[in-house]
Amino acid sequence: MKLIWLRRDLRAVDNTALNYAINSGEPVIAVFVATPTQWQKHHMAPMQADFIYRRLFELQRELEVLNIPLLYREVGNYTQASQTVVDLAQQLNVDEVVVNRDYEINELARDLSARTLCGQSDINWSEFDDKCILAPRSVINKQGEHFKVFTPFKRAWLSQVTIPQIVSAKPAARHANPKQYAKELWGDQCVFSFTRISSEHWAVDFDSIRGQLRQFCRDRVENYQQERDFPARESTSSLSPYLAIGALSARQCMARLYAESYSGVLSEGAQTWLSELVWREFYQHLIVFRPDLCKSKDFVVWGSQLEWWDNPAAFERWKLGQTGFPIVDAAMRQLNQTGWMHNRLRMVVASFLTKDLHIDWRLGERYFMQMLVDGDYAANNGGWQWCASTGCDGQPYFRIFNPTSQGERFDPQGTFIRHWVPELASLSNQLIHTPWKSPAVNSLSYPAPMVDHKVEREITLRLYKEAKDN
Repeated sequence: MKLIWLRRDLRAVDNTALNYAINSGEPVIAVFVATPTQWQKHHMAPMQADFIYRRLFELQRELEVLNIPLLYREVGNYTQASQTVVDLAQQLNVDEVVVNRDYEINELARDLSARTLCGQSDINWSEFDDKCILAPRSVINKQGEHFKVFTPFKRAWLSQVTIPQIVSAKPAARHANPKQYAKELWGDQCVFSFTRISSEHWAVDFDSIRGQLRQFCRDRVENYQQERDFPARESTSSLSPYLAIGALSARQCMARLYAESYSGVLSEGAQTWLSELVWREFYQHLIVFRPDLCKSKDFVVWGSQLEWWDNPAAFERWKLGQTGFPIVDAAMRQLNQTGWMHNRLRMVVASFLTKDLHIDWRLGERYFMQMLVDGDYAANNGGWQWCASTGCDGQPYFRIFNPTSQGERFDPQGTFIRHWVPELASLSNQLIHTPWKSPAVNSLSYPAPMVDHKVEREITLRLYKEAKDN
């Protein structure tokens, strides 16, 4: 009998480890182990915890069709999780534990511990690369190292990749003794103690998830390249939460993208969206080559020389969306209320925190993880270090977003701002980006800009130049 330990791969379709277990011809049991103490240390968002919780009920139904029961246990941390999985395997007389690999440093240590314990108990351990379309270490430069720049990585990635074929899983062999695990089954009676905030905006059933992917690839990806930077428009896929918990695979995304293309030729919009998937792979691969990134280290050597300002009051205003810069505040309020933020705005608010407020990118990275329903360590870390100019192929440090012009350019009618900053709704399309210029500024109940962008820009240029010179 096979035991598949599910983690960030909460799907029954296109699941490499699950397919391996089913194809063995033996009965298969699935288990999910909640680790609330570990999740707290990793700053998991309560909304993502709720998303996982809700997804488990749908996954249970999907696995039941395949004759696979979903068991559940809760322990504190990864060390305990490794032990409880091996204990369960022994209890059920399992001959093999199968998993899909995670690449973060704590997760690697967890699996090493579990693999060792399995070996001591004469239980086989099999693990698979499933999170990426192309596995880490398979896309390397001529020196056998990870690419330091995205464009050549993407070029090499495209030269190696083939269009994935998605095949539905067949049912596994039936269990001879279901009573053996009846008390371990996932259900309403199970204790899921991690704090949860409603994620009801996000569907969790397979048909809805697949339908959202198909609808985007069929109806919206064509204009993705032109429309993706405008937060008031429904132009992005909003599939990142599903990729983050593995309810959807990157292979499914790529396969559907080509299935909806014209004779297998991707439109400009489709190529741009594929590039976003490749960026995701770039950052996943990166933490394998540079595990110190999982310990909040800067990618660039001179990053440790940067002078960050200790300003808790300013950080709090940034978090609350009370900076006095409308597009920044609208974005932060969207994050706080929905657990999600438009990608263009993630760059804007990250640039503002690091280059207008001079606050350490790590604080912003952590806050995002505490709030995001689509929180993924590699993607979040990569994005923050890109914006802070300390990352692998990060933006040049002298590229500093002007928060006012970003709003004017990507929310020209002020539609997004009006939705999330209703105290500015009465202003004209022009003044909504610069409310401090309004004759009615004193009646707006909105703060004045907390900094002068031009002044802070010059300070940033000095701080970064000093760090690099040192």
